[in-house]
Amino acid sequence: MTTGFKSTGLVVRSDMQARETEIMQVVDVLARHVEVLVHCLDFDAPLETVTSIPLDRLVEESDLVISLGGDGTLLTAARALVDKNTPLLGINLGRLGFLADVSFADFESYLEAVVEGRYSVESRFFIEGEYYADDELISSNIALNDIIVHSAESASMIEYEISSGGSLIHVQRSDGVIVTTPTGSTAYAMSGGGPIMHPSLETLAIVPICPHTLSNRPIVLPAAQEIEVRLGPDSLDAKVSFDGHSTRSVQHHNRIRITRYPQPITLLHPEDYDYFEVLRAKLYWSTNY
Repeated sequence: MTTGFKSTGLVVRSDMQARETEIMQVVDVLARHVEVLVHCLDFDAPLETVTSIPLDRLVEESDLVISLGGDGTLLTAARALVDKNTPLLGINLGRLGFLADVSFADFESYLEAVVEGRYSVESRFFIEGEYYADDELISSNIALNDIIVHSAESASMIEYEISSGGSLIHVQRSDGVIVTTPTGSTAYAMSGGGPIMHPSLETLAIVPICPHTLSNRPIVLPAAQEIEVRLGPDSLDAKVSFDGHSTRSVQHHNRIRITRYPQPITLLHPEDYDYFEVLRAKLYWSTNY
């Protein structure tokens, strides 16, 4: 059986400029089956053997997108694919690779399986953060992992209040706060003591960063319930970031309204993909030291 994939876009991580051999290995395998388009993230100079096209063109002309790098590369590709029905597959050349779960050592057999229609499919949702000054909407952005409000100065705390559905949850002093999806629950939020949420759940978690209290606990809410973050009147200025990008300043008269984005993204995995096996492998669960 073959799939309807005719044109595949390959998004390559920014620090792979010296790894042209690996890039060409992937391009050559794909080119046996489909047309291949390549976008190299932030390369200083073009590669001699690879023609890099703009990311927006790659998104428009591809019916499958593959990220070559780590989870950060996959997140960049995912945000570019918002409102598209184009599936996304990750080949891991980074460190952990929770999302980019196809190892480079095995990529050839997995890519051939994908073009033959042998893969598993998973839907993941984005969150959207709307940035208000007083009551005026200034901008909005999306994230697949998390939206983080954090101190604008190193080693300084901010004061903020969190509310949801019109009800105050708490007022907190900390280095910041993470609002994470299940996808992002194994990223920054996990290192901050947040829960690991199965990707099939429609939930969000609020995880303070280094809170100045002994009684703090992360809280999990339904994804359909909006979350609002406001700085306290005596707080230092802060910043808000979306998957670690698109950072902008937050002041007292600003607020961030966070909601589930309506259009999900489709991730492709190997046929034998097992979420808990990934967790065991990446987090070294059940390992005898």
